[in-house]
Amino acid sequence: MTNSHPFLAMAHKLADAARPVLQSYYRRPLEIDEKGDASLVTDADRAIERTMRDLINAELPDHGILGEEYGPENLDAEYVWILDPIDGTKSFITGKPSFNTLIALCQNGKPILGVIDQAILDERWIGVSGQPTTLNGEVVRVRACSHLKDATIFTTGPDLFIKEKAIAGYKAAFSAARQPVYGIDSYGYGLIAMGFGDVLVESNLQPYDFCAAVPVIEGAGGVITDWNGDQLTINSGDLVIASGDTRCHAEGLDVLKRAIA
Repeated sequence: MTNSHPFLAMAHKLADAARPVLQSYYRRPLEIDEKGDASLVTDADRAIERTMRDLINAELPDHGILGEEYGPENLDAEYVWILDPIDGTKSFITGKPSFNTLIALCQNGKPILGVIDQAILDERWIGVSGQPTTLNGEVVRVRACSHLKDATIFTTGPDLFIKEKAIAGYKAAFSAARQPVYGIDSYGYGLIAMGFGDVLVESNLQPYDFCAAVPVIEGAGGVITDWNGDQLTINSGDLVIASGDTRCHAEGLDVLKRAIA
């Protein structure tokens, strides 16, 4: 199965360019800095994003860019690339391959193309709006899970639920689910898309943390929204829930809404 989109070749080119840079830093000594929001950044994050930005600016200069490390460029453009060079920097630093390079393309603010690339495991999920999601060229699908009580639920970590309402929502959702799994980073989106998990609940996110997941989850038959059930865009807030089964998603949203009411 081959996905198609006028800018899909560019998305692959960006991921292909990011891979050798990431691999050259992996499980090697790193200079680690702390950003203003207390998150971590390394020379690897910066080098990967700079590599991708340079390609976009050279080949698609009329497109906008929003990246984690170097901020916004031309966000008023019809097409804006959303870049997270290493989603899961803490995992990258500790040598745990749950991190990913996330690449999304938004058209008028809506994610229409998404790449989740795990360079160490040689795994690349591709989501294109209206088309089946693929992993390394093979179509993947979510699995059925009609109730939260039967669900495997993912999150990166409880420490990311900072605000009072986010903490309440996290506790309610994870208490209602069958099996919690932590330390998942954005790899959880890929696992849900291929039917190895059911729900992912996250807080304290930015557009570069979730935009790539939108076409991937939806193209695999799942659903991904904010905690109000609204569609995710480049302007969405920091609370995200993704599910493989729409029934489980509806129940998860109800649990979250009641917890934060």
